[in-house]
Amino acid sequence: MTEGTGEPLIGVINAGSSSLKFSFYEGERRLLTGQVDGLGVRPSASAAGPEGEAMSPPDLGAAPPATPSEVLPAVMPWARERLGARHLAALGHRVVHGGMHYSRPARVTADLLAELEALVPLAPLHEPHNLAPIRMAQRLNPDLPQVACFDTAFHRTAPEVGQAFALPYALYEEGVRRYGFHGLSYEYIASVLPTQAPEIADGRVIVLHLGNGCSACALKARVSVATTMGFTALDGLPMGTRCGALDPGVVLHLIQQKGMTADALVDLLYRRSGMFGLSGVSSDFRELLASTEPRARFALEVFYYRTASEIGALAAALGGLDGIVFTAGIGENAAAVRAAVCRACGWLGLELDETANREHRTRISSPASRVAAYVVKTDENLMIARHTSALIGS
Repeated sequence: MTEGTGEPLIGVINAGSSSLKFSFYEGERRLLTGQVDGLGVRPSASAAGPEGEAMSPPDLGAAPPATPSEVLPAVMPWARERLGARHLAALGHRVVHGGMHYSRPARVTADLLAELEALVPLAPLHEPHNLAPIRMAQRLNPDLPQVACFDTAFHRTAPEVGQAFALPYALYEEGVRRYGFHGLSYEYIASVLPTQAPEIADGRVIVLHLGNGCSACALKARVSVATTMGFTALDGLPMGTRCGALDPGVVLHLIQQKGMTADALVDLLYRRSGMFGLSGVSSDFRELLASTEPRARFALEVFYYRTASEIGALAAALGGLDGIVFTAGIGENAAAVRAAVCRACGWLGLELDETANREHRTRISSPASRVAAYVVKTDENLMIARHTSALIGS
């Protein structure tokens, strides 16, 4: 390990439902990174050093962990051994839902955890797995400061009319409103637009975060003004296994005519819908793009149609459009998906450079295009490290 810069070491924990990503930073420099996938089924771990070189991952033991929080007892000593005598100043965590009250990261306290537990019903696939590693870290090292970084916080700048549903106002006051998600990803993209896409950085930009979860965000001068996800992470674009925008009458029909329970609806809308439900093939866009099954093609066409429609709506919220940015796993790697979305946005003045897109260049629109299109790699973990370092140093 190279000599340190004197900046505090920050650990980042990014927990999903069946995976846990971890990184350790010194300032902006990532010293260690890794992840454990397949939790609850067949866990596998990987890790890399500061230059991306592969290294031996944490030993998961004879009884492999079944949940993200159970990974921490293996990760923390593994990291300590490799970080040497340098002091770990804090752990930062991605927490999907921060509710009405958190427009910025917060130091973890007992009161904060109690507030966040109350939000679990709004993000049932994410919030419990975000909070459990915080509690595990408290048990492992009670004196280590921890910071919660919220995926909803970045969107609190949206106008109130954009946050409101047309329901009785009392429900809005109680917190039944549009929150938006993937905020840490959007915040990172906003931070690098001046260097990655300077011509559109302070203009009207739609960022497409396309991964297993998908959403879009309208930025004006790098500030969120609208986004496709709403009260929960079900809304907006179709996703790997989530339905996206849905007429609430469908839910009433499923309850009244099909006799579905709340638990059955959660399973249907979060786990059996989206690309998986439409295609009957897979939730993975790579498999859908390679498939010859007609329903796989149909699922992709639905995705392209709905994405283009949401782009149109966000362009209206912005009062025009200067650029589109693709990010996250699909956005960064699936040239065919980017091409289809860009072609569907031709009416906005977006002209795709097919060669640039195939070669995964940063700018993929033609020089003559009235709307620019870019591909920018996101880094939620670095954003969490930045927030954590700033908060513990303040």
